[in-house]
Amino acid sequence: MKVGRILGFTVVLLAGFTCDVSAQAPPTPPLTGTQNPMPGMSMPASGADTSSMQMEGMNSAGMYLMGRTSGTGANPESSAMKMFSWHVGEWNLMFHGEGFISDVQQTGPRSGDKFLSTNWFMGMAEHDLGNGAFTIRAMMSAEPATVTNRFYPELFQTGETAFGKALVDGQHPHDLFMELSVAYARTIGEKTNVEIYFAPVGDPALGPVAFPHRVSAAELPQAPLGHHLQDSTHIANEVLSAALRSPHWSAQVSAGRLHKPEALEAGDQLRSTASVTYNRPFTRGNWATSVIWGRDHETDTKRNINSYLLESVVRFREKNYVTGRAELVDRDELFADQPAIEQHLAATVGTVFRIGAFTAGYTRDVHIVPHVITGIGGNFTLYRVPSAIQPFYGDHPAGFYMFLRFRLEGKDSHQ
Repeated sequence: MKVGRILGFTVVLLAGFTCDVSAQAPPTPPLTGTQNPMPGMSMPASGADTSSMQMEGMNSAGMYLMGRTSGTGANPESSAMKMFSWHVGEWNLMFHGEGFISDVQQTGPRSGDKFLSTNWFMGMAEHDLGNGAFTIRAMMSAEPATVTNRFYPELFQTGETAFGKALVDGQHPHDLFMELSVAYARTIGEKTNVEIYFAPVGDPALGPVAFPHRVSAAELPQAPLGHHLQDSTHIANEVLSAALRSPHWSAQVSAGRLHKPEALEAGDQLRSTASVTYNRPFTRGNWATSVIWGRDHETDTKRNINSYLLESVVRFREKNYVTGRAELVDRDELFADQPAIEQHLAATVGTVFRIGAFTAGYTRDVHIVPHVITGIGGNFTLYRVPSAIQPFYGDHPAGFYMFLRFRLEGKDSHQ
């Protein structure tokens, strides 16, 4: 949720409430055809050319708010967002979303497989108000129904609970309501916006843009292993964030205290993150890359748990995507459901293990449904496992994804 065109400082006063002062960059040139190779609206992020949208009555503060991905976060300005749009009276309405239908297969003694769907849908309404504007936004997911038993297999993933037990080697689905928020921004002078964001269900300004909305992770349906150290927030207070955005770059640093983020958590977590995302459009494609670091300091155990991520997607010839992700992540909960093994490891080699995960994949867009960008793709992940836990995971565990991806394209708002 790194707000601001140039530099923004965000203090979270209450969970889900932020007050922002951010400097705006001058408008960038119009997005090239590479951002919208197929019919449909390609919504520029705040700071991009806004003349066509202003024809519908939206002022600069409205464009600033509509460039958000979730919460107060935003990808680089050159990253286009596909969406449906309508102009109804004094309101600008927008809707976008995507879903993956995936089959997951894994190898090794603690492997699993599952057929599931991960997905999200967002609706926004914007209305100008004097020199400012406000937006109402709702983001929802059908994953409580499409990811059964509150779990899908992902080796070495930890950090959540389901049915009162800690999840190990699995990722939880998103909630039905991911965001319900109201934001108001007002233009102060030529290059400054003041923003207030309130959300009963929201996204505190802690960490990079979450992976479902991050431009560099657009073709990777599974959560990063470092998700719960980087871009996942629960009940947060005492949060400080700073951010930098330009046409092709966004960067942030943030720190915050998470109060008992899980029911089974004995203490609080002090989270620190830093990230840089780069997006470069080129003829009939683009290249997006993120570098992310996240650390949790556990107040109960006094441990520092670190994670490092590098991920990238290259889109070429309009319809082809090559993806990659490399992670190094510390894990300290792999045997939380097996106390005898955990105690034995604690007495011999410790309970914190650094896992390496290396993912590569490919997606191809095909024409199946009108106004929907459909992709057929897959990826595989190879893991590097410390020798001490190889008896439990195998020497070379791996994971495989095959998926159909559906992304709303929308109608061209200029036609």
